Amino acid sequence: MIPPRLAPLLEQFDFAHERLANRMAGPVMDSGDGTDTEVGPMTDGEYLWEPVPDCWSVRRRADGPGPRATLLAGAGEWGRDAAAYPHPWPPPFTTIAWRLSHLTEMLTLRADHTTGSRALTRDDHPVHADAAGAMAAFGAGAAAWRRVLSSADDTALDTVGHCTYPHGSDAEEPFIDIVWWVNQELLHHGAEIALLCDLHRASAR
Repeated sequence: MIPPRLAPLLEQFDFAHERLANRMAGPVMDSGDGTDTEVGPMTDGEYLWEPVPDCWSVRRRADGPGPRATLLAGAGEWGRDAAAYPHPWPPPFTTIAWRLSHLTEMLTLRADHTTGSRALTRDDHPVHADAAGAMAAFGAGAAAWRRVLSSADDTALDTVGHCTYPHGSDAEEPFIDIVWWVNQELLHHGAEIALLCDLHRASAR
């Protein structure tokens, strides 16, 4: 049984995940008024599009980090632009690739640090150079996090440090607050990605 106070958060997560996944992959998405709008699938050019100079994105390790980045986070031939604290100010503008990699890493690692090995780090998380690979990884990360939510009972929701994700305040917060935080991350980054998709389509005209 899903605890009553978790149910609306789980419903919100499902809505936000489905809306973003459909916006990227197509063939249609809900336009917001219940009608279908033809979209996608997202191309590699769209995924890596840099609409302004000096974007942070994902890059080949052989090419090194982008402007104002000091390292490439993640595993594999490609990495995501990053920098140690304090981060650059003002914050760099980030591509769809960067934002989607960030979301996927957050979902995957938080799931692992809640009911998994509690050992995965950013250095273990693959970064994808292509849109199809990134969308598949996002789907897997969202599924892993949803399994965590589906297994949470009231005791887990009230437990401080139920999730031990090392890149947030998880160890200091009741789990229900972390569930809320993940939802707002998915909602706001999902909206950013959708807007970038719209801008890319408009610029192509």
